[in-house]
Amino acid sequence: MHETDGSGRNTVRAGRPKRTDARRNEKTLLDAAATVFVTSGVDAPVRDIAAEAGVGVGTIYRHFPARADLIIAVYRHQVEACAEAGPTLLESSATPYAALREWISLFVDFLVTKHGLAGVLQSDNTGFETLHSYFLDRLVPVCAELLAAAAASGEIRTDVEAYALMRGVGNLCIGADSDPRYDARRLVGLLLTGLRQPR
Repeated sequence: MHETDGSGRNTVRAGRPKRTDARRNEKTLLDAAATVFVTSGVDAPVRDIAAEAGVGVGTIYRHFPARADLIIAVYRHQVEACAEAGPTLLESSATPYAALREWISLFVDFLVTKHGLAGVLQSDNTGFETLHSYFLDRLVPVCAELLAAAAASGEIRTDVEAYALMRGVGNLCIGADSDPRYDARRLVGLLLTGLRQPR
């Protein structure tokens, strides 16, 4: 929107709202892509992502010219969403164990999406290693905080490390996106039940 300053010249109102809108639009695209990737895999047609986001296909390509760009952006977006969810769930859940279960559910959604990265990034091992380090740096401390809170409340055993739990959940999720007979969520649920402190 144009306004005049004291000299009568046209000025453009500060661009901050535009940047906020752009971030919001990108978040909408990434949320839509994550939803489609979880249900249909990372090779899902771009038109499906556009439909989920309520935008045209051209909008997707303007933000993410290559599919790899979109997948990497979804990966980073979901890492951040998982990281931010941990403290929020600890505050809002009935118990620390309930927060842990809910967070692991979000983590499983993320892992199902993440498995498509290996093929996309196989020609860029350095890029994959960088993303993997980012993933560990952001999420292991969040999982550790949830585990510590649940252990301190007496709900779960105290001898489980965050990295080991995340690795175990990750291993249970392998193949979940390609075998309809395999229910990774059920097995992850059994794993979490096994963490409960015997009464």
